[in-house]
Amino acid sequence: MDGSDNTSRTRRRFLQAAAAAGVAGVAGCNTPGGETTETETDTAGGEETAQQIGSGRSPFGERDLSAGVSMAEMPDLEGELTLYSGRGEALVGELISFIEDRYPDFTVRPLYNSAAELVNQIITEGQNSPADVFYSVNAGSLGALADRDRTQALPQDVLDFVPSNFRDPDGSWIGTSGRARSVPYNTNTFSASDIPTSIMAFPETSAFQDQLGWAPTYSSFQAFITAMRILEGDEATRQWLTGMQELGVSQYGDEFQVARAVADGEIAAGLTNHYYIQRVLARRGTGTPLRTAFTQNDAGAVFNVAGAAVLDTADDATLASNFVRHLLSAEAQDYFARTTFEYPLVPEIEPIGRLPSIDELNPPEDIDLSQLSDLEGTIDLLRDTGVL
Repeated sequence: MDGSDNTSRTRRRFLQAAAAAGVAGVAGCNTPGGETTETETDTAGGEETAQQIGSGRSPFGERDLSAGVSMAEMPDLEGELTLYSGRGEALVGELISFIEDRYPDFTVRPLYNSAAELVNQIITEGQNSPADVFYSVNAGSLGALADRDRTQALPQDVLDFVPSNFRDPDGSWIGTSGRARSVPYNTNTFSASDIPTSIMAFPETSAFQDQLGWAPTYSSFQAFITAMRILEGDEATRQWLTGMQELGVSQYGDEFQVARAVADGEIAAGLTNHYYIQRVLARRGTGTPLRTAFTQNDAGAVFNVAGAAVLDTADDATLASNFVRHLLSAEAQDYFARTTFEYPLVPEIEPIGRLPSIDELNPPEDIDLSQLSDLEGTIDLLRDTGVL
């Protein structure tokens, strides 16, 4: 038996054991406080294979990746690494396998679950945790571990891959891809000029009566409401939530459903992360009457990140840091743009689709992304106003 067969069997045993323990791959599970996690189960119909990662192929044409740093220029990976991934296997498993397959002496042992549950697991396991790297769907979960001193600082040359606002000030975690809050709208009903540039103006816009959709059990929505509480205060947020309900906003199970409903004309606009719109367009074509609008300098324009941290239990911190480095390679950043339709955070790699660049977005400046992990007050407010 060759080494690759042995590695595959070892990985299967690890995943089977995790599943038996009830901790693997629970998409859409509910966490304490009523939060529903990001499911990340839809790949937007992508037929890409691992061999195409880094090729620059996309529905929108060829891409030049030469300005980024390729994996070939990065340190080789050798050894075993246990990855706790709050990002779904359906979206990032291919990339992780691609990285692993580049190096004959490197093995990744992935454990997939919701980011929130993995944070709880890491805390419960304490210094007995086997985890080397935590890969999160949002900055709040990374911040929660950093606050408990469960991370260790990344090397400066890794941190330098992304702008400072997309990483922890102390270097304990780094963003690997980004998602902007956005407003999908149906072009048969609205034009871009009809969409307010202030999120707080939505309840006062009569044209939206019975025309809006949201997904309040979704964690990205709850992070957005948390940002509103930070920026506007609890009372203004309460009034906004009440006003939206009076406007007849429709509720959906997740934000992909919201984007599809807008495209179908079931509703005319909604509140989602930007990539759900891109996934619908990738499946249905750019002739679909669906476009993206953004508010400016407010909670509706929050730019959150998926990211990674090296844990304090890492057996080999250098190997773990170099694995994180690979998530910032030109190939990986292109993968995020093409396959998950997120924003690459390495400035040299452009986003895909009819999207403004990160520099053209107008997110609020007074938000520390790690603050978005403080959901308790948000859940209470959503329940008190009858949203949950």
